[in-house]
Amino acid sequence: MGIPLLPCPTKYFFHIDCPGCGLQRSIIALLEGDLAKSLAVYPAAIPVFTLLLFTVLHLKVQFKYGAEIIKWGYIACSAIIMIFYLYKIFTHKTFY
Repeated sequence: MGIPLLPCPTKYFFHIDCPGCGLQRSIIALLEGDLAKSLAVYPAAIPVFTLLLFTVLHLKVQFKYGAEIIKWGYIACSAIIMIFYLYKIFTHKTFY
C-alpha cells in the first residue's frame, strides 16, 4: 500500500522489539485482505480490533454481559500479546 509506518521508540532507543511491534504491518496486511499474513505478523491484531469494535458497540447498546465479555477479552488479548512477545524474544523471529 505504500503507507509509511510510525517508528517504534523502544526499537529505536533500546534496539529491541516491544510487545506492540508488528501491529502496524499486521493491520496493513489485514487491509490488503491477507488474513494469513496478518495473523503471522501479529496474532493479536484481529482479536484486539474485534474487541475494540465490541467495546464501542457495548457503549451504545449496553449488552447484558458486555462488561464481563470485555474484561475477559482484554485478558485474553493481553495473554496472546505476551505469549507472542516471549516467542519473539526467545526465538528471535516471527511467524512470517
